[in-house]
Amino acid sequence: MTNAIAHLDLKDFTSGDTARRAGFVRQLMDGLKRHGFITLEGHGVDTDLLEASYRKSADFFALPDAEKRRHAGALRGYTPFGVEHAKDQDVPDLKEFWQIGHEARPGETVEHPNVWPEAPDGFRDTFETLFDRLFDTGRELLKAIAIGIDLPEDWFEDRVKGGTSLLRLLHYPPIPAGADPRSIRAAAHEDINLITLLVAAEGSGLELLDRDGQWKPVENERGHLVVDTGDMMARLTGGVIPATTHRVVNPSGPNVSRYSMPFFLQPKSDVVLECVPSCLEAGRPEAPVTAGEFLNERLRAIGLPAS
Repeated sequence: MTNAIAHLDLKDFTSGDTARRAGFVRQLMDGLKRHGFITLEGHGVDTDLLEASYRKSADFFALPDAEKRRHAGALRGYTPFGVEHAKDQDVPDLKEFWQIGHEARPGETVEHPNVWPEAPDGFRDTFETLFDRLFDTGRELLKAIAIGIDLPEDWFEDRVKGGTSLLRLLHYPPIPAGADPRSIRAAAHEDINLITLLVAAEGSGLELLDRDGQWKPVENERGHLVVDTGDMMARLTGGVIPATTHRVVNPSGPNVSRYSMPFFLQPKSDVVLECVPSCLEAGRPEAPVTAGEFLNERLRAIGLPAS
């Protein structure tokens, strides 16, 4: 197996012929099994939207702490610096973030309503749009994964529509004086969800733990996405598609801010996570659990409020 993280073009799947679609599915499955991570172009998320999102995120986190904390304390909105920690860690991560979920459309309901800040101007419009674009991209990737594990192409569709997916705007400030020397920007962890779509970060530091036990930097071009698989996907496939441990290390050069925007694609709370038939023989099935139960267990384990 190659040591390089696979780089794919989503257009091979969304607009390719039968052979290109099959090739995309094969490369996606190989990449996720080998590293748990791939990088992606042709994803349809406009570059201008990504650039505007970087600016709006930085503008929000530059607001006074008291203004940001007006929206703290729930699954949507603001989580202050030093609150979240990795599972089984007793020191906090060095980050703050804002979380956005599905916005209810006319006639729809969502599990957790969003909250929106008054500033900066255009924040809501920008991130509602980014959420929708990333969700659409994630749906296409889930179609390819469904094919790869011998499920109908639309198997995930109703399971994720209106679910608990999250867009997280992350700010890793300069490492403050007096920070616990054991703390890093994001301690080693696996994502909770099905798949994560990560907008290329403003600043380096993301590393994955290779299947050979070596930490490997994840490099990505601006405008591309990084995609990885989480614990919910691992449970659905009995570990055939595993969740990959990763972290964000402290800067080795200038002590400056880092901004990142991961999109966590998650199912509705009542979806049962149990090993799909095609993975029973090759995988290691675990006891069924609903997505909501699993999510709440993991949220409590990292110091965040459960639903």
